[in-house]
Amino acid sequence: MTLFLVVMAVMAMFGKLRIPGTKGSKLSGRCPECGRPKIGRAPCPCKKGRRG
Repeated sequence: MTLFLVVMAVMAMFGKLRIPGTKGSKLSGRCPECGRPKIGRAPCPCKKGRRG
């Protein structure tokens, strides 16, 4: 049980180290203008214009 917790803690540390490095890149999956998560390769709805 202790070994499991140690392994999970190490994995969490590596995960936190990797996430800030991808911020702002095209791999982050977020729109650079509005910050919405993007799904697929389609442009963000904020670039198509606002619906009124």
